[in-house]
Amino acid sequence: MSSSSSQSPVLSVEQQTLDQLIERVQEQWFTQTFDPAQTDVLKALVAGFADSRGMTRLAIAELLGKIGDPATPHLLEALTTHPNPVVRRASGKTLTLIGDPNNVPTLIHVLLNDEDQVVKGSVVGALARTGEASVPALLDILTNSEYSETIKGHASWALSFIGIEAKEQLYTAFESNSSDVRCAVMGALTSLAMDQQDSHALTLLRKGLDDSEPAVRIEAITALGNIQDQESIPELLKRLSAPEPEVRKTLALALIKFGDRQAIQPLQNCLSQEQNSGVKPVLKLAITRLQQKDELDDDWD
Repeated sequence: MSSSSSQSPVLSVEQQTLDQLIERVQEQWFTQTFDPAQTDVLKALVAGFADSRGMTRLAIAELLGKIGDPATPHLLEALTTHPNPVVRRASGKTLTLIGDPNNVPTLIHVLLNDEDQVVKGSVVGALARTGEASVPALLDILTNSEYSETIKGHASWALSFIGIEAKEQLYTAFESNSSDVRCAVMGALTSLAMDQQDSHALTLLRKGLDDSEPAVRIEAITALGNIQDQESIPELLKRLSAPEPEVRKTLALALIKFGDRQAIQPLQNCLSQEQNSGVKPVLKLAITRLQQKDELDDDWD
């Protein structure tokens, strides 16, 4: 093996200086001698996010995450003003580690205004990590018609992640006049019902089957299918004659997940009357899958 293949990459002077700074601050943090009033040091660490080495950026993020509040102003400044998107991304991810509720307004501003999608993703993570304090601002996004579906999707994801920390607010939001809010709440309630066995969340999901907005009913059907809530099967079967094709398709797909033979005949009845060319294949698929499962179960009887 040639000697060149075993040599470490040659570091620039700037990289060597940054590595020395990180090592020094890590040692000071470990020995509890770090002075958080060293703003020049904190700024230099944040600026170090521009380094091309991913492991170096990770080391800085972990270090600043431990330092916490003293580093926050410098991270926020970089997040909102730095021209390098890599620095903004890393700053957002580091703020996720800190999770300070006071950062919510700035995080929301960046979510709505930064042009870099990865930066948006990083601040959504920070908003989710912040928890309950983020919920009102996230719900406001969902009720505003000016925001794109992408932005609303980010807000919905954050709400689903927050889940149990904000369940009372989610229960209240279920009654919102905004269908976008109700749709997003369905996703969050699903997490509560599945992961926390939250009975009230499950009750609200069942109630969503009667929502006036088809999109909300679709979310409720999908959620109940994912949870495999056996008690909801009769209610799902009743709705196979829903006027909206997408609702009927979603019902058929949800019933596959239950694997319950009692759904076969209602699905066949629905298929015999179905006129929509997009729904028919889904109904046939559901019937076939359930019949196959039924036959397999019989083989083991």
